[in-house]
Amino acid sequence: MFLENTVNHKEQFGWIEVISGSMFSGKTEELIRRLRRAQFAKQKVEIFKPSVDTRYDDEKVISHNSTEIRSTPVPAAANIRILAQGCDVVGIDEAQFFDDEIISVCNDLANSGIRVIVAGLDMDFKGNPFGPMPALMATAEYVTKVHAVCTRTGNLANYSFRKAANDNLVMLGETEEYEPLSRAAYYYALKEQEASAERILKKE
Repeated sequence: MFLENTVNHKEQFGWIEVISGSMFSGKTEELIRRLRRAQFAKQKVEIFKPSVDTRYDDEKVISHNSTEIRSTPVPAAANIRILAQGCDVVGIDEAQFFDDEIISVCNDLANSGIRVIVAGLDMDFKGNPFGPMPALMATAEYVTKVHAVCTRTGNLANYSFRKAANDNLVMLGETEEYEPLSRAAYYYALKEQEASAERILKKE
């Protein structure tokens, strides 16, 4: 996991924690839990999310189980660097939607003594590493990978399968558009989707 107190108190540096996994795995819930602990400790906390994420609320970060915390929506990662000055802890949700500058932003904040907690999808709906998440996980001191439960097998799920017929990389959605699947279930679901597309093409 991660340590909330460093051993050498003379080192005035922060660190980066990354919480990653598929959709419905509890990433945002874990992010909020850590941020609330910091708030209870009277630390100065700021939370940011990409302004494109308006699924539940324009400003709040809200998990699938309706846990929520106030946040500041920003259009680009560079805004976080400016707005986070003077904080003890910075939380960032849906980091996969940010541009690659989020990597240097998080490292700059950590180097200035701030604890940075980042949550985001590690893979997109195609099963590929998502945006800046791989680099964030590589540079972070602590990485927590959380899992959902596969809706088809009941096993641990680490893939976000898109049920909707939309090939855009970024598509906001919930259980109507996505479902968490295990590796095997994801593989078979993709095969079924491909076969269905082929049948439609043959009819046309």
